[in-house]
Amino acid sequence: MSASRSSGLEPRSELTVRGVIIGILITLVFTAANVYFGLEAGLTFATSIPAAVISMAVLRNFQDASIQENNIVQTIASAAGTLSAIIFVLPGLVIVGWWSGFPYWETMLICGLGGILGVMYSIPLRRALVTHSDLPYPEGVACAEVLKVGASHRESMADGAADGAAEAGQAGFRAVLWGALVSAAFAVVEATHVFAKDVSAYFHLGDRGAVTGFDFSLSFALLAVGHLVGLWVGISMLVGTGIAWLWAVPHYTALAHATGAAADVASAAFGTKVRFLGAGTIAAAAVWTLVKLVKPVSSGLTSALRSARLRKAGKGGDLPRTELDIPIGIVALVTLACMLPIAWLLGDFSASNLASQLWVLVIGGVVFVALMSFFVAAVCGYMAGLVGSSNSPLSGIGILVIVIASVLLALGVQPHLPPSAGKALVAFALFTSSVVFAGATIANDNLQDLKTGQLVDATPWKQQVALIIGVIAGAFIIPLVLNLLSNAYGFVGAANATKQALAAPQAGLIAALAQGVLQHNIDWSLIWLGAAIGGGIIAIDELLGLAGTQARLPPLAVGLGIYLPSEVTLMIVVGAFVGWYYDRRAARAARPDDTRQLGILMASGLIVGESIIGVLIAAIVVFSGDSAPLALVGARFGTASIWVGGIAFVLVGLALYTWVAKLGHPRRAP
Repeated sequence: MSASRSSGLEPRSELTVRGVIIGILITLVFTAANVYFGLEAGLTFATSIPAAVISMAVLRNFQDASIQENNIVQTIASAAGTLSAIIFVLPGLVIVGWWSGFPYWETMLICGLGGILGVMYSIPLRRALVTHSDLPYPEGVACAEVLKVGASHRESMADGAADGAAEAGQAGFRAVLWGALVSAAFAVVEATHVFAKDVSAYFHLGDRGAVTGFDFSLSFALLAVGHLVGLWVGISMLVGTGIAWLWAVPHYTALAHATGAAADVASAAFGTKVRFLGAGTIAAAAVWTLVKLVKPVSSGLTSALRSARLRKAGKGGDLPRTELDIPIGIVALVTLACMLPIAWLLGDFSASNLASQLWVLVIGGVVFVALMSFFVAAVCGYMAGLVGSSNSPLSGIGILVIVIASVLLALGVQPHLPPSAGKALVAFALFTSSVVFAGATIANDNLQDLKTGQLVDATPWKQQVALIIGVIAGAFIIPLVLNLLSNAYGFVGAANATKQALAAPQAGLIAALAQGVLQHNIDWSLIWLGAAIGGGIIAIDELLGLAGTQARLPPLAVGLGIYLPSEVTLMIVVGAFVGWYYDRRAARAARPDDTRQLGILMASGLIVGESIIGVLIAAIVVFSGDSAPLALVGARFGTASIWVGGIAFVLVGLALYTWVAKLGHPRRAP
């Protein structure tokens, strides 16, 4: 049934048991993939579109399946996939040494309760920021288009036709599938060490001790991220990488007159100096974004509250099905019900080392979670509508939340505790911020999904129930994946770090900021210098916007370029240029929109395939006790593996993009 046929109140499948089961199964895969990829690369990917494609491929076998049921499946999967962004904060508890692993029930409750708060807080915003808004919601609109293509495909197959829409639906599934298979196979070969995982070189500059270098990761997932974020985000990340490695790293290594291996010297300067510059730039970008959003968010909230008052007065009874949310009374009750176990979690966390201030921490923590969660839900929802969930500056939001929490604790609680409680206070700041951040990640996704629902004639309350189901499903799987990866690799900066330690860049930075504020040893000059750099980038970006050109310099992307290691950023930059070139070629194809969409679907598949293999290899590492269980060659093959892996990467990439471009061409009539 198409959207055009379902505008009335006739029965149709939507929130079904089979749809929930399919959504949960997809959730398990995509959440695991997103957790691994986020810890490895510092970025997560939107799961809505690949989930929608997989859902359509499965539900096409049922006669009564509908576009709205497919929408429910992608809603569940996207909510759980987005919740995995909790890895931007939660691993900080391991990095600071408070946890040795991730306690299952505590971690699950943080994710679940925070995520449900994100759903509840985004419900009153739907009408203001979705129904009565001109925000573009790029990913929500794109997902709706994919669902409509699938519906057209189904109708044409039912009519016995094999038109362009049918071919497009089949091609989309093949693009995701083959993208995943190719990236997974390449990652397996890299695990054998026959292909190198990266190409890097570090070297001294002159005789003053200055050092710099580069590192290209041979990762199809990172290449795909570049394709998805677009040209100007890629260029902005290149600018940030240039600031880091052409100026900052050489500058700080020269000041220190560093000696030793170039790679070690560069890594030390990057970790102790340059990343804090990036943090300042990210924070400046986040603050600027929030300033720009004050007026639209406040007007949106006013509109949402006005709608709620009308319904309470009995004037909303005639609303059509497509305007029915979960009633605001139930929203309030669920929110209150979440606050009770959150209070228990905070009390249990404080009972051993912070007992003298337990009630202050519990009451203050609950108030902080309640107010800050609502604030970040509004901001993140608006930002997702403006730039998309994938491009929304969640890292900046996390930095602001942890800094505010740490400053409040430093002012209101720390003076009443002995110096020995400093580590516990840092852990409490991270613990509380994790709950808030879980809500932020979900709000970042929810309104995007509700926009998709609006475009395919979905029932809002059913979709909101699906969002809660997705949150709960993701909350159950995330602790398992986190413990698996922690035991297999560890995290950079943590006691359990191995040679293959996952970078967990945002969690490391947020933990360092909490420690710096509460232990009073943070080098604020680096943060302020980074903020000044961010201010300059903001000015350039605004001037480009006033000039009316397509060229932009998103300050958050520049900050990420400074902050993330070059092994992540450089391949994303390459992917941005590859995606730009592919889209230019697609514009000349017989079906330009279909061809461009197939590139996006293939890129999503590339991320999923490599990430899932990463999780599976982690499981093999844990159960085998071998850090390189699939290795077939030793270190002496290192140089050869770089050449073999690099050439194979280029050839496979060319073949894959050539194939997907042809996949979008219509078949000739016999």
